[in-house]
Amino acid sequence: MTSNLLDELAPSRPRNNFVMGLLRFSKNPLAVIGSVILIFFVLVTAFARQIAPYDPNLQVMKDRLKPPSAQYLMGTDKLGRDVLSRSIMACQVSLTIGLFAMLISMVVGVGVGVIAGFYGGVLDNVLMRITDLFLSFPIFFLLLTIAAVFGPNITTIILMLGLTSWGSTARIMRGMVLSIRETSYIEAARSIGVKNSRIIIRHVLINSLSVITVTATLMVAYAILVEGGLSYLGLGVQPPTPSWGNMMADGRDVLRIAWWPSLVPGAFLLVVVIAFNLLGDGLRDFFDPAKAIFK
Repeated sequence: MTSNLLDELAPSRPRNNFVMGLLRFSKNPLAVIGSVILIFFVLVTAFARQIAPYDPNLQVMKDRLKPPSAQYLMGTDKLGRDVLSRSIMACQVSLTIGLFAMLISMVVGVGVGVIAGFYGGVLDNVLMRITDLFLSFPIFFLLLTIAAVFGPNITTIILMLGLTSWGSTARIMRGMVLSIRETSYIEAARSIGVKNSRIIIRHVLINSLSVITVTATLMVAYAILVEGGLSYLGLGVQPPTPSWGNMMADGRDVLRIAWWPSLVPGAFLLVVVIAFNLLGDGLRDFFDPAKAIFK
């Protein structure tokens, strides 16, 4: 009976909401394009070793700096390695870092935001001041310092990206929870003795799913972009493991005579980041009909 009462008081969720959301999503051509691109790159990531035409670390010095051709579709770098094969393997590395960093960031950010917004009071003030502290630091320079102290490797990059980029998510979630906790169905749940943990899981998190999903997609793009910057500066993924950032760094020395070692991985990075942002816009339309671009 308690469950039925809360379901009646909670915002209605018609069965066709998902279908309507898909229709709104499909009417945003940029979001559809972004989704198709990401599906393509996910498949490339999953089957990277099968797709790559050559061993990404194989050096053929007689073929160094070969321009794009039938043999090497994207040319070779200064060590005679196939740029396309390395870009494909770098896709696997960059997406893995982006996804795991996003998961850590979202767990921390959503947790802090929900606790601060739901319980309020002193706990809210303490958590928000800690959040302000993280937001006040120039994150990229903080990451450079951490990488220099602890050494650049994939695990360190994932952890430091995830544990330093949760501040904005916490702020967004706190605002969302503050608006949800004053609704009638939350008050009804409290009045009949429903535990706070059940209220948070069953009502607060479920009704914040749109914000969480959109924020997560943008966080992946952010993590991939920052990882590329760190690797370009030599404090991210270390050679010979390919990363779009360290590939661009390797190619800058020969940029005047060979554009492809830098341009190809840079294009991969650009397309993936834009695709995640387009997907975020599409998910916004999926969850919120009021913000749909095309009605």
